[in-house]
Amino acid sequence: MHWTSALAIYVLFWFLAVFLVLPFGVRTTHEAGGEHIPGTAESAPHVFLVGRFLLRTTITATVMFALFYLNYVNGWITAGMLDWSGVSRDV
Repeated sequence: MHWTSALAIYVLFWFLAVFLVLPFGVRTTHEAGGEHIPGTAESAPHVFLVGRFLLRTTITATVMFALFYLNYVNGWITAGMLDWSGVSRDV
């Protein structure tokens, strides 16, 4: 795999991880015991720590990419294993 392909796949995993990590560790103002500010959504986080969010996202994306790359190198799961239609595509 060329390094640019690996980088592009890692970026895809990173953006997927953004949506996986986003809901975890979020406490609303009500849950934190604070006073609701008019004009804000009740589901908005009380404090959004960007650094912690980016770190969690990067760690999650790195683990996912490492598993992907190990599968790519070792061939644990191949495209042929995922074809459940029973139709042979060998040409």
